[in-house]
Amino acid sequence: MPSIRTFKTFLAVARHGTFAAAGKHIGLTSAAVGLQIRALEEDLHCQLFDRTARAAILNPAGRALVPELEALVHRYEVLASGREDALSGTVMMGALVSALMGAFADALWALKQEHPLVDVRLFAGLSADFAGKVERGEIDAAVVTQSPRPLAKNLVWTELYTEPMVLIVPRHPHFVLPDDARDILGVAPFMRFEPATWTGNLVQEVIDRCGVSVQESMQLNSNEAIIELVRQGFGVSIVPQLANVRWEADRLLRVVPLEGVDVHRRVGLLERSAHARMAFTDVIKGYFRQSGAIRSKVAQAPRPFTSG
Repeated sequence: MPSIRTFKTFLAVARHGTFAAAGKHIGLTSAAVGLQIRALEEDLHCQLFDRTARAAILNPAGRALVPELEALVHRYEVLASGREDALSGTVMMGALVSALMGAFADALWALKQEHPLVDVRLFAGLSADFAGKVERGEIDAAVVTQSPRPLAKNLVWTELYTEPMVLIVPRHPHFVLPDDARDILGVAPFMRFEPATWTGNLVQEVIDRCGVSVQESMQLNSNEAIIELVRQGFGVSIVPQLANVRWEADRLLRVVPLEGVDVHRRVGLLERSAHARMAFTDVIKGYFRQSGAIRSKVAQAPRPFTSG
């Protein structure tokens, strides 16, 4: 009969995509991982992975098994901890780097103080990349922006907080900076967040509402890199005003109001509709609900951003 150790090995391969990477994560050789997986497949009388020379990809049977084995392993970890009422075990989370700079980092800190037996393993990246990983069970959940497209039927997204999209300009530019916001967008070197991303869609929405054509000088997929380049005087950009970051005190950067433009980046928790770590994700959502960050989309009235 397969052991909890074998189940953990299966989940490691499902998350990491190769026997070698899974073995490195759990302290086994690639050969030992392969033996455990083959033994599990023999016991279950079905193949769980489509194998290639470089990867082991979950097939439909393997994907169906992930939530059931996650639940079994989690239950075992709770029993082993001796604390039925405590969150425990390892949680695999994806998060936007910008979320880790602000509100979500505060939530994790508070959660760890209350539930010290939880081991949260974080992966930074882009929203679109995390959607597939959550759907396949490679990670338990992710803090991502709201998708501009419909999500898979087994995914649920819960809004945690919102950030206004704003125009940022350097205080000491290496170019002539007009006074009017729309003139700035029309003539200044523009640092654009990668258009194909979810945040990139919001940037384009702001540009469209302003009715201007920007002078694009660079494309990047990091808000943090864009902000730093603007600080150094190389261009302007439209970015989400990061929660918990006090830009009004920044000596190198300032926010220019875009009159009549009200676009927000909505940041939320993406998870499968049923998974083994729902107790953890419920605590995360509860933290933001208590802080007033989770609001009904029906009742929420957008507020114009007028910061200078």
